[in-house]
Amino acid sequence: MTVINRFSSFYTDLASMQISELSHIYSDDVLFIDPIAEHRGINAVEKYFDKLLHNAKHCRFDIHTKENTEDDKFIVTWTMEFTSSRMKNGNPIRVDGLSHLQVADNKITFHRDYYDLGQMIYENVPILGRIVKKIKRGLA
Repeated sequence: MTVINRFSSFYTDLASMQISELSHIYSDDVLFIDPIAEHRGINAVEKYFDKLLHNAKHCRFDIHTKENTEDDKFIVTWTMEFTSSRMKNGNPIRVDGLSHLQVADNKITFHRDYYDLGQMIYENVPILGRIVKKIKRGLA
């Protein structure tokens, strides 16, 4: 199984995954970047996922496309669905995004996620959400 297939399988249901599985996908010196933070090394990535999943009741990704842009580079598009007791009264939140991945020796060495943090967080916080949505409507 290729690392991209392992990646896709792993992210299908994050809430049921084991943190130890990350080392089968990511290299020891991986650089993982998303709109929230930057993490260097597998240990930092494992700690980050442990914290994220501790607060999520449910988290899964629908993988839409996996495009090989060069020999060792991939673009993966996805929709994430998660629930958190801290946001939107525990109702599901859906966020569209993409991951830029670089691979060496069948492990991911670079992972950068692109998604709208407003769609994920700001719009789902009770008072702030109303303000952000009003601003977006005004800009449209």
